Amino acid sequence: MKVYTKTGDKGTTSLIGGKRVPKNHQRIEAYGTVDELIAFLGLLRDQVNNSDHQSMIIKIQDDLMICASILASDCENCEVKIPKLSNDKIVWLETEIDKMEIRLPKLSKFILPGGHPAVSTCHISRTICRRTEREVLRIEDIDKIPSDVLIYLNRLSDFLFVFSRLLTIENQAIEITWQPILD
Repeated sequence: MKVYTKTGDKGTTSLIGGKRVPKNHQRIEAYGTVDELIAFLGLLRDQVNNSDHQSMIIKIQDDLMICASILASDCENCEVKIPKLSNDKIVWLETEIDKMEIRLPKLSKFILPGGHPAVSTCHISRTICRRTEREVLRIEDIDKIPSDVLIYLNRLSDFLFVFSRLLTIENQAIEITWQPILD
C-alpha cells in the first residue's frame, strides 16, 4: 500500500464511511489533535525508564487510536468495524489516578510545568489533551459523538496532570508553585 493516494491534493480527505470533507473540517481537526497527542505520548514514553509507566502510556496511546477512529467515522452502518471506547477504560484511568495520588503531597496551589524533560512532555501532552476536548466539543455542536470519548479525554487530562506530578517526584525534580504577585 502506498502512503500517498493523491486524493487529498485539493485539500479534501475522506472520513470512514466515504464522505469527503475539507482537511480543516472539525472532525479532521479533532482526530488530528488526537494524533498529535499520541505522538507526544510517544515522546513521553521515550523519556521514562519505568517499564510499568511505558506500558501505561502504550495502553493510553491505543485507547486514543480508538478515539481517533470514532472521530474519523461518519456512518451508522460502516462496512469497516469501528472499535468502541468502553467505560472500563475510563475506570482504569480513574483507578490509576487514585493510585498515583496516594504517593503525592496534597496540592493547594497551582504549579508551573517543568523540572525534567519527562515532566514537561507530560504537561504538553495534558494541554494537547485539553485542546482535543475543545475540538470534540465543537463537533458535538453539529454531530453526535459517543459521550465516552469526551469523558475519556477529560479523565486523561486529569491523569496526565497527576502523572506529571508523580514523574516530578520520581525524577527528583522540584515542583515549583505559582506565587502570584498581588499589588
